[in-house]
Parts: sequence; structure tokens; C-alpha cells
Amino acid sequence: MQNSTFSIYSLMVQFFQKHEPIQKVKAGSVLFHEKDPVEYVYLLLKGSISLGRVHVRGKEFILKILNDQELIVEYQLFKANPHYQFYAKALTNCELIMIKKEQFEDFIMTDPEAMNALVSWFSTGYLKAQMKCQDLIMNGKKGGLYSILIRLCNSYGVKTEDGILIDLPLTHQELANLTYGTREVIQRALKELRENEIILYENQKFTVRDLGYLKQEVDCQNCAFEICGLN
Repeated sequence: MQNSTFSIYSLMVQFFQKHEPIQKVKAGSVLFHEKDPVEYVYLLLKGSISLGRVHVRGKEFILKILNDQELIVEYQLFKANPHYQFYAKALTNCELIMIKKEQFEDFIMTDPEAMNALVSWFSTGYLKAQMKCQDLIMNGKKGGLYSILIRLCNSYGVKTEDGILIDLPLTHQELANLTYGTREVIQRALKELRENEIILYENQKFTVRDLGYLKQEVDCQNCAFEICGLN
């Protein structure tokens, strides 16, 4: 999320950072599980957090990965006794601000600028989710992987001499969880990409050497970065 005067994130940081302490969370820690009663919303200041669900058979699906400067609201607002719809787990060491649900909802209801910013944020999130669903449904498991790699480049990409470094450690299993595919299918697809010198994989980090190839394979529409991301 871009930190601007009118973003819900920046408005909340300005208001709540004066009153709430910064919490440090270690990599691997779970902020909440799906179906837990809602206590807090979170302002992510530093680090990366994954949101997802675990199927009844135990298979995990990562819905999105949030990086610095993100708001985490994973429940139905203004509903009595709500529960979280997904789990949230820290992928790296994180710094965040925990805000009581009631405080957050009061802030939104009493500040028109915050309400407008929240609606805009939800609208962008809706479009992002729709586009991601389209990619996973229309392009199959291999195309879904290509789409995820493109989104990772937009959210975590750093230009280097070798290509675009996705500056986030990821295992093959985590990539499989992002596409709801199996690790074996993802490994075969990644092997093909490495053999064709489309990607590199070192120290659990991917470098995309030919982003154009991935975009061509999924008929990329070149959406704005704020829509084509993994957050």
C-alpha cells in the first residue's frame, strides 16, 4: 500500500501511534487463527505476514502476503461477536501496532476522512482479489504460478543485473500454497523455468530474468501495481 495523506494506513498511524506501543513479533509467530474471536486489527510497520486458510484435510492456502505499511482487517466490520476469516502468521520478524477492534470501529465511525479512505482501500482490495481469482481459474496451475511470480515482482521486486530479485525468502511449498497446487507440480514448473533461464533460485529467493515471458504466457493485462500485487 502506498503511504499517502489520504490512505487509511497513514491516517491510522498518525492517530494510534501516539497512544499504542509498537509490538515486536518473531518470524513464525501466529497473530490469530481462523475462527478465533476478533480482538484486534493490526498496523504492520515492518516485516512480512501471510494470511490464509487451512483446508479440513490439512492443505494450506496462502491468500496473500503483506509487507511493510499494511492494515490487517480480516473480519466483518460492525458485526456483533465477529470471528477472523483467516489465519495470520509472521514470515519474518515484524513490528506492528495492535488496535482494539472497538477503538478501530469508533475511529472509522467518527472520522469521515477515515471512512472514505477505508472504503477506497476495500474497493482496491476487492479488485485485487477478483483479478487474482481470474488468473488462478483461467490459467491453470502453471499459469497460476506465473501470475504469482509476476505479483511477487510487483510487491517485492528489486532490479539487479540478473533480473528482478524477489526480495522475500520463499520455499517451493509456500509457492504451492499460494497457488493451491501441490509441491510436486510447482517444482516441475519451476524446474522448466530454470532450465529455460526464465528464473534463478538461490538462498530461497527467486530472480525473474524474463518477466516478459511470464506476462505473455498468462496474457497479462499490465494492471496498476496497486491491483497486481500479492498484498
